[in-house]
Order: sequence, then structure tokens, then C-alpha cells
Amino acid sequence: MVLESLEVLLEISHSASGAWRHAQYGWKRVMKIIIVDDSPLVRERLISMCADLEGVQVVGEAENVLEAVRAIKRLHPDLVVLDIKMPLGSGIDVLRHIKKSDSSCKVIVLTNYPYPQYREKCKALGAEYFFDKSTEFEKVPEVLEQLLDHSATET
Repeated sequence: MVLESLEVLLEISHSASGAWRHAQYGWKRVMKIIIVDDSPLVRERLISMCADLEGVQVVGEAENVLEAVRAIKRLHPDLVVLDIKMPLGSGIDVLRHIKKSDSSCKVIVLTNYPYPQYREKCKALGAEYFFDKSTEFEKVPEVLEQLLDHSATET
């Protein structure tokens, strides 16, 4: 009986539909996030912001394109916060990979390069959000809360 319960628990917690966390009255969906930015300070700030949100779990982080692609393949996030300018390539390459391999994964581009050509390119490749790090950083947790609220109304 205990073994069967454990197997069910493992199956649920690692299901393709995402992570689940036990709440007081049952199971609750958790949004799995990967943060991709070459700045450790930016990653730490985003992780801290996410820690304050119930229903959000940062499951990985990456500082370059290669690490990002590996983490995304391994962890199957629901959402990726993605910088454009990074070592070993571009966040645009990562965005292209995400949308080819898992169109359900949402992407927030958070960049110091908010130029129209980048915005248009990212939107054309499927990024749901595009924010300027210097003026719109605080929009990230707002979007996460909106996505959580929307997800809660779907279940």
C-alpha cells in the first residue's frame, strides 16, 4: 500500500504536465521555471522574486546558451526567463530551440537590449513577453502571478 502510494506520488510529481506540490487540502500545480542570464546578480534577484510567489518553483538556471539548452531538455520547464545577449550564442537561439521542442513552454525575454528589431524577432519566434531589464524588471513576478491565476481558473 505504501509502495503503491509512493509510485503514484512519483508519477504525479514528474508528470509531463509539470510539478505538483502538496497543499493542505490536496495537490496543487506548480509552475516550473528556468532562469537564463549571464549575470549571477540578475539570476539571484529573479530567484528571490520567485521564492516569494506561491506556486512557482525555480527548477534550474543557466548562464550561457549551452547550459540553457541542456537544462531545458532535462527539466521541461513551464516557463523560461531568457536574456538575449549571453556567452556561447544568443538567447534568440535558445528561444528558437524552446519553441521547436515544446510550444507549450512560455518565454519571458528580459533584456538590456529592448530594441524594436529584437522585440519583433522574439515575438515572431513565439516569445509571449518581452521586457526591458532596466525599466520593466518588476513585471516578471506580475506576469507569473497572472499566469498562475489563469492556470488556477483552468483546473
